[in-house]
Amino acid sequence: MSEKHRVRFEPVGIEIDVAEDQTILRAAAEQGVMLMHGCKEGQCAACKSFLLDGDDVEHDRYSTFALPDYEKEEGFTLLCRAHAYEDLTIELLNYDEEMIQSGLPIQEATAEVVANENVTHDLRHLVVRLDRDLKFFPGQYLDFAIPGTEETRSFSMANTSARDGFLEFVIKIYPDGLFSRFLDTRVAVGDRLRVTGPFGVFTLRDNPGKDLVFVGGGAGMAPILSLLRSMAERGLDRKATFYYGARRRRDLCFEAELRELEAKLPGFRYVPALSEPGDDGWDGETGFVTDVLRRAGLDFTGADAYVCGPPPMVEAALELLPALGVDGKRVFYDKFTTTGEG
Repeated sequence: MSEKHRVRFEPVGIEIDVAEDQTILRAAAEQGVMLMHGCKEGQCAACKSFLLDGDDVEHDRYSTFALPDYEKEEGFTLLCRAHAYEDLTIELLNYDEEMIQSGLPIQEATAEVVANENVTHDLRHLVVRLDRDLKFFPGQYLDFAIPGTEETRSFSMANTSARDGFLEFVIKIYPDGLFSRFLDTRVAVGDRLRVTGPFGVFTLRDNPGKDLVFVGGGAGMAPILSLLRSMAERGLDRKATFYYGARRRRDLCFEAELRELEAKLPGFRYVPALSEPGDDGWDGETGFVTDVLRRAGLDFTGADAYVCGPPPMVEAALELLPALGVDGKRVFYDKFTTTGEG
């Protein structure tokens, strides 16, 4: 049995027990404390925090882009990679008071594959049925275990609840990806996969009367679609625009449903943009999705923004949105990091 230590989070005053063989982030999630995080792999820095008291912390492998050596020496830490070997007091640098104590229990489950179909040439629509009930917030994700390895990969649900145990995912296929290759070449209907979750804080915050702007690309479609479906189910009437970036027309997906949501949701508009429209007669927006946002010349003062997709797109949007009036604290994002073995 691994020894446990007490970890206190400031300025929220929450304490948890953390076993030495757990990361601090995982221990918090298991105890219903929803800390800000992104990749859980030490790459995105969303969980970066500061050690106020105690320094006996060891880190699993992480990117020095997320935590440079000089920051680590000053006392910064990545909660997704940090193991506590004594009692600690940690200052959270990035947290959401609305959500921090709203966490759902982390569960392990078996998922039977119901469908595994292409929705574009490199995006797969995976549908599974769980062997147990699993509650999650729209926008969250599960970890999939990769058979025969110790590795997991994280994928966002596209639906809003596990009705009858069914979950939907939109997953990008990378030719040399560890999970992608497995999904593309070996996974068939009836196969069983191990999943763990839910994780993630990419969930819709209550902010009545305030506009919403969604910016997505690639498999970032999944969590944003989940949020939009949730809005339709709840009858929310907040003005919302979804800017989705793709290369060619063949890279667009769920077009019919998104147009139906325009009819169901008052004030909702779907704006796809193609960066390489070619000669296929495209008459919509062109260029990178952030360029389309910039050209629109809109004032998003007071709006909430949700951004999900490839890291370069997310980085560009995080830089642009405050310039368009969005309060930096009201920009919520998931950055889909890739390991080269995705």
